[in-house]
Amino acid sequence: MTATAQPAAAEAPATIAYAQRTQTWEVVLTSGKVVKVPEALAVAPKDAVNSGERAPFLISGDGRHIFYYRKKDGLFVARTVHGKERVVAKITAYAIGEEWPIVSYDGSYVVTGTSGPGLGVLVDLRERKAMGPPEKTDTWNLPRFSPDSKRLLLGGEQSVVFDRALRSRLRLKTRLTPSALAGDYTTSAVLVGKAGKYRKVRLLNLRTGRAGAVVRVKLPRGQYIDDIDFDRSGRLVVRSKTATGVAVYQVSRKTGAVKPLKEIKRPDAAVWVLPDDSAYESWTERK
Repeated sequence: MTATAQPAAAEAPATIAYAQRTQTWEVVLTSGKVVKVPEALAVAPKDAVNSGERAPFLISGDGRHIFYYRKKDGLFVARTVHGKERVVAKITAYAIGEEWPIVSYDGSYVVTGTSGPGLGVLVDLRERKAMGPPEKTDTWNLPRFSPDSKRLLLGGEQSVVFDRALRSRLRLKTRLTPSALAGDYTTSAVLVGKAGKYRKVRLLNLRTGRAGAVVRVKLPRGQYIDDIDFDRSGRLVVRSKTATGVAVYQVSRKTGAVKPLKEIKRPDAAVWVLPDDSAYESWTERK
């Protein structure tokens, strides 16, 4: 069943299972319904810095909001499946491949990373407010949001937890690089090993600086940690590329034992995107 995105009176909020790009971008709902998004750019336009490069299409972790660069003017916009577009400030298709957007779990906050040092713009969509990097520095690296989207973890010379207004709430000088922030705003997860081949993790307390023991995550043979986060219940969760798609596991913080939560089979499409993906995940393009 195929439909074109349009306002739907009295319709329950749509939950997105994933997005796929065939002739155009489409979102596939958990109900199985497919909603086409022909207004979304597939690749960077001819006048962009990186003409022809894949244009990011993002879905918030809650499966409620989509984000894309629209064809008619190259602006980066946000909306629900059947809602109206809202322009996200100062983010345009001209810079595709030079900066990339990152979206909070609930879709209410957008941050752009850049190919140079630091971040681009931070946008609170609830407050309709765009901000530059906090504390007058451009050295922050890629952020992670807490599961409730109320805190933002940035790294640099220090790891700092900011609130949505970019007020510092917690900071720690450490050589470790946290990759996820728990809902207590204090516990973080640090990947250990070689990039692209991660199978180990340790926890870091951002208040005390105390790091836990390195734990080997007991993934199936040939699989690695491609993404790590804490869910809203405080569980440590990893996603891992498989031969047929992506598997999601709950991980024991103490033993590294994994519990399968779900497996998503890759659709027959050139590119696909899952909720809470960053702009370029290892599994997004067919190889």
